[in-house]
Amino acid sequence: MTPRRLQAPGIGTSTARDPRTGRGPGARLLDLAITRAAARAAGPGGIRFTERQLYYETCRVLSPAATLLPRIPRTPAPPLRLPTFTRALEARGREAVEGLLPPAPSAPSRSLSAPDAAEPDLYAYGLPRLLVCQDGSIARMLLANHVHLEAACPVLATPDALPFDPRLVAALERAEGATVHVLHDASPEGIGIPARVRAALGPVPGVRVASIGLVPRHAATLRLPTGRGPAPAPQLEPWPPGLRPEEGAWLARGRFTQVAAVSPPRLVRTVLRLTREPRPPRNSMWSELRGLRTTGFLTWPAS
Repeated sequence: MTPRRLQAPGIGTSTARDPRTGRGPGARLLDLAITRAAARAAGPGGIRFTERQLYYETCRVLSPAATLLPRIPRTPAPPLRLPTFTRALEARGREAVEGLLPPAPSAPSRSLSAPDAAEPDLYAYGLPRLLVCQDGSIARMLLANHVHLEAACPVLATPDALPFDPRLVAALERAEGATVHVLHDASPEGIGIPARVRAALGPVPGVRVASIGLVPRHAATLRLPTGRGPAPAPQLEPWPPGLRPEEGAWLARGRFTQVAAVSPPRLVRTVLRLTREPRPPRNSMWSELRGLRTTGFLTWPAS
């Protein structure tokens, strides 16, 4: 059963204020939680992270029992409301949080790490892999942490990438066995993005589109916070390969989990591993039965 969404203890409810700062104990508690969350989000490698990722990490700091309970798959509600977190972050000052990325520019470029018109010769080479992210802020975060360099994989955001530049499609085809990895939310819209990417590519031989998640069972196994949108949500027809009927029912109830809910160190580690893995051999009748593995659906919890 999904627990009720609660305020963090004392946040916004206490009248006792520090005469020096004018802040109550609840505000100080939340400020300490944000400090702890920023350190956890950065990890030992000094990872950069987005404001939404910091919000979810703060939720984990305020709900330590969520990681201590037995590993029963579940998707809890966030213990902290986003507006409360945003007000606390503004009072603290975003620039005072080490590792926090600045807000996205108002007019983002069409492609985040793909070659642009100033370097057209780069399109003359084969492109063996490409990563397309549903969330532009996640794409920016991966770029800020040099994932595109370590994985030798350009990173694009769906709003900026589709429709694909014809030169980019030609570079994928030239690689003779390229893979377009799609990183999306566990939501009705996110689940449908791999099909949109496939349609945008068109009939390009030898280019595979692979979902690397999230899907609802990732969210449950990793115990990620979940939101709830309008219900019933539009049902996807046909179901994507590997999606279970109970996951479809979960999505139809308006439930969703964002990629930003994954801790930044785990996200970077998982994306690097999945994008750098060699492409599996062509699917046969037997490998179709193991389609969850080839689509990446079972890879997150072990990362």
